[in-house]
Amino acid sequence: QVQLVESGGGLVQAGGSLRLSCVASGRTSSRYIMAWFRQAPGKEREFVATISWGGRTTDYADSVKGRFTISRDNAKNTIYLQMNSLKPEDTAVYYCAAADWTGVKVVETRVDQYDYWGQGTQVTVSS
Repeated sequence: QVQLVESGGGLVQAGGSLRLSCVASGRTSSRYIMAWFRQAPGKEREFVATISWGGRTTDYADSVKGRFTISRDNAKNTIYLQMNSLKPEDTAVYYCAAADWTGVKVVETRVDQYDYWGQGTQVTVSS
C-alpha cells in the first residue's frame, strides 16, 4: 500500500501559476507510474498528466499541453505539477494517483488503471 497526500492548491487569478505537490509514503520501495487527474463539479474525473517511474517519459491532456509540467523527485517520494497560464476552466479538485509499474507501459492515462489515490486539493481560478 502507498499513501498519497497532495498540497499546493488554492485560489488564483486567470493567468497565474500554482505548483501542486504529492508526497508518497508507505510502500515507496516499489516502482510506480504517477499521474495527476482532476474533477470539476458535475463532471467525471479526467486525466491531466502522467510521468514514468524514471521521469523520462511524460504525457499530457491536450487541454494543458504547453501550460502544465509534471515532474518527480524519487529521492523525496514526491511528484509535482507546475501549472502556468491558468484558466477558469482549470478549476477542479486535483488528485494525485499511483499505479504499480509492471514493465508493460511506462505511462498511463486511464483513470481505471490507477490503484492509489490522494484525497485531492482544490484549485480555483477566478476570471
